Amino acid sequence: MSYAAAIQALNAMTPELHTAPGHERRKFSLDQIRLLLAALEDPQLRFPSVLIAGTNGKGSTASTLASILNASGLRTGLYTSPHLERINERIRIGADEISDEVFARLYFQVKGAAESLLSAGQIPHLPSFFEFLTAIAFLYFSQQGIEIAVLEVGMGGRLDATNVVEPLISVITDISLDHTEWLGSTINAIAREKAGILRPGGVMVTLPQLAEANQALGEVAVALDVRGVNAAVYMPPMGIAASASYTVEALGAAIEVHSPLSGSHQQRNVALAIATAVELAEKHGFSITPASLSAGISSTRWPGRFERLSVDGIDWVLDVAHNPAGAWALRSGLNGLCGFDKSCTLIFSCLRDKPVVELARILFPIFAQVILAPLHSPRAASLEELQGAAAEVGIETRREDSIRSALELARRSSSGGLVVVSGSVYLVGEARSLLLKGF
Repeated sequence: MSYAAAIQALNAMTPELHTAPGHERRKFSLDQIRLLLAALEDPQLRFPSVLIAGTNGKGSTASTLASILNASGLRTGLYTSPHLERINERIRIGADEISDEVFARLYFQVKGAAESLLSAGQIPHLPSFFEFLTAIAFLYFSQQGIEIAVLEVGMGGRLDATNVVEPLISVITDISLDHTEWLGSTINAIAREKAGILRPGGVMVTLPQLAEANQALGEVAVALDVRGVNAAVYMPPMGIAASASYTVEALGAAIEVHSPLSGSHQQRNVALAIATAVELAEKHGFSITPASLSAGISSTRWPGRFERLSVDGIDWVLDVAHNPAGAWALRSGLNGLCGFDKSCTLIFSCLRDKPVVELARILFPIFAQVILAPLHSPRAASLEELQGAAAEVGIETRREDSIRSALELARRSSSGGLVVVSGSVYLVGEARSLLLKGF
């Protein structure tokens, strides 16, 4: 019952979004996770929660909201995905990850319950990787007596394993095209999947966005008699620089907003977190103050999102932009850092199910050199596929046989310019670990 055995067993599971050649594509359903949680005495019903769905920004919104709640003195659980370096990152209370010992104990508790259900014929197969982790998180939060949980939806919303809670508030961040094979090929279809986290008579916190998304979310909300909360009142005045502090009115006071998360798109995520915190304070009695709002925002930590590191005299930017909207946000954030002289280097890789050519078209032209690196994932695009995408855009690339060697090449050849690592969480996670160790 060791931690190493638990991690080995989880890593041996086929990822939910990977379909091996010749095998039937995975079917998503909430039936199995509900049966599993029922066998564990429904831990997800023992604490209040906020559920956050969206294409981009849901992790940043969740981490900012959790930081506000922590600064307010609330015992707060945070469940996010995916992780950068260690699986424990996904499950936190306050600033602390779940310990290895507790993770292992809960994994084998969940495994035992799942195997009993399987042997009794109540489920057709063992739960998936994400279902296991979700059950572990709910058990942990329940056993630790948290006061509130902030839960990031894994994918979609309607059929995501997190969607078995009864949230006090449902938050929907910006919606764009991603996971189209699973969620639909239009903004309308994807928005309706995200809207699956809404509850009859519930509350939706969101911001105006693409017209198709606005319409779909509005139609679902009206049908369910959902009260909408527009977070736009917590956006900064027009023209405020992405890195600048600003003031908004919240909880009857002027709140100074200074987020360490870089990029103008983060202003939207912070606004969603503020609106949700205000709703929790004013409608649900949580002890959140203007001071704790401001303190929580400024102490937010969410690595790998336009994160800047200085290693060996070189400035590195790590960003998990893995879809076109994320790539455009990254490119916008690099404006002024990677100018027309193209003095920057990009280390890039991504998964096969991403729009590789579109990502290349958005990012590659602004860099002096593009270095391709392999990923350790069954869903990874091959280096040949990445080179093919670059060729379609008319960009020459260099390729390395490992992420470490890609970092070393960038260090040797960057001439002191900025180095950006982006395209996949898998890439950013491994690169970040190597950079923090000095390679």
